[in-house]
Amino acid sequence: MKCHEIFSRLSPELTNEIFAHLIEHEKPVYKAMIQNIATRRKLRPVFIERKPKNERHIWLRQALSMRGADDIATQLLQIWLLGAHRQMICDFLDSLGIKHDGKGVVDSLPAEPSREALTDTITKLLERRSAEVVAVYLHAFQAMDETGWSTLDEVLANDARVALG
Repeated sequence: MKCHEIFSRLSPELTNEIFAHLIEHEKPVYKAMIQNIATRRKLRPVFIERKPKNERHIWLRQALSMRGADDIATQLLQIWLLGAHRQMICDFLDSLGIKHDGKGVVDSLPAEPSREALTDTITKLLERRSAEVVAVYLHAFQAMDETGWSTLDEVLANDARVALG
């Protein structure tokens, strides 16, 4: 699943959480996203900015759900996950024994873990965090690596706990 597809399956609540985080902690990123989407849609940014916040967020989610916006969707998910859910990312990597910089960034992905290790790690994450946030992270994690892990693909396809939409 590509990142634009992830946006298409987000709940309105999580969509608002993502945009609220960007507004509060990453205002230049939020403004750049609006500028970029406006340019791609041949609109003036003010058209988007003047919409009431809830309507704007619905409109932005729809725009980010389009195939042509996958690059922006990917960047936004990375920024949001690393900013708002860094500890979850570190817990995931630590549980699988993957070395990272302490902030959830990995230089290169190791060989895929066993199904058992992956399932145990996902279960631990779900015990402490929102299922939708965990699902978004796992789908985004898989989408951001060109090869990905086939085991994670299978888990994402078959485990209802991490299904989106």
